[in-house]
Amino acid sequence: MFEFQIAKRLYSDRKEKKRISKPAVFIAVLGIAIGFIVMMVTVAVVVGFKGEIRSKAVGFNSDIQVSNYNTVAAYESHPIAVSDSLREILDSNPEILKNQRYSTKAGLIKTDDNFQGMILKGVGQEYDTSFFSKYIVDGRLPAFNDSTSTNEVMLSATMAELLDLKLNDRIYTYFTEDEGIKARRLEIVGIYQTNFYEYDKLYLLTDINLVNRLNKWGKDQYTGLEIGIANYDKLTEITEDLGDLLYDTEDPYGEPYIVSNIEQLNPQLFGWLALLDLNVWVILGLMMAISGFTVISGLLILILEHTQMIGLFKGLGATNLSIRKIFIWLAVFLIGKGLFWGNLIGLSLCFIQSKFSLIPLDPKVYHVSAIPVSVSFWWMALLNLGVIIISVLILVGPSYLVSKINPATSMRYE
Repeated sequence: MFEFQIAKRLYSDRKEKKRISKPAVFIAVLGIAIGFIVMMVTVAVVVGFKGEIRSKAVGFNSDIQVSNYNTVAAYESHPIAVSDSLREILDSNPEILKNQRYSTKAGLIKTDDNFQGMILKGVGQEYDTSFFSKYIVDGRLPAFNDSTSTNEVMLSATMAELLDLKLNDRIYTYFTEDEGIKARRLEIVGIYQTNFYEYDKLYLLTDINLVNRLNKWGKDQYTGLEIGIANYDKLTEITEDLGDLLYDTEDPYGEPYIVSNIEQLNPQLFGWLALLDLNVWVILGLMMAISGFTVISGLLILILEHTQMIGLFKGLGATNLSIRKIFIWLAVFLIGKGLFWGNLIGLSLCFIQSKFSLIPLDPKVYHVSAIPVSVSFWWMALLNLGVIIISVLILVGPSYLVSKINPATSMRYE
């Protein structure tokens, strides 16, 4: 391609580089690089932050829950019967990775000097412990046994600090019943810390048999099922499918089912996360505008400095379109150089933050102790491609300056 070869020659010719206004070119490349760094870091932080918060919310509650319809309007949980046939139906769905029983009981922890409300969550032997195992700071997980109660619990470091508790302490917990208040002495065998403050100060993890005995439920009754799915993007679709499957059905005890996903259970949290997307688009727009302005300035200076060359090409019969393509290609080379440095520096910053967590955050406000970053090849490729396409489109207008240059006048231009 004639235009590409000329642009490549102009870009790589050392003598030509000496004549080109170096500050203008440098500022154009710097503007693109800085703009792209800001865009990359912004997207990486928002994607990482949303992923971290979502993973913690899902870790405590799972992607989807099947529970008793009456629990929605009540503080105390109502049981549903979880039959083998129901679990087999869920296991047969290729979109579902796991389904696990859980039971909850609201209560109170009281020490000599303080007290704290809590929810005792019991889980079965099939429970996926990978989430809590990741955040254990001391001790171990309780023994999850369906047949006997171990009276072992794991609580958060946040709750331990509030109540001045430590590993291996025995705590007194109190639960309301129809007959009054029932006390239970439990042993702390593990301490976790997710920095998800609203959940950390609330949940204690134990075996499902202990909670069912406190609730006085049958062997097949539980608060519900926690369901993990393979593809989070299909969350709404799978929720609706399960809802249709269990619609207007009851368990053997006459209790109605309800299917809820994590976004329905935490609308305020996910509404807040959705607002971050708007912030990203605003920042991307501003950075693109700044980068576009610097590229346009560089392109105009390049055109003015090559006025004699433009006149010569026109005198030899080159069309305005052909000459415009030369300068657009030249600008693309500058954009590519800016993107190279932008990618290199941006990825380095993301890597350093992900490995060393140099920039901390208040976990009580942001639910994470340091700024999380997440870099994906696909959104990186889309971001680079988007910058190139939008920058080239922005340059189409200023390139029309070529058509205003008169060959006869330009030959005398210095």
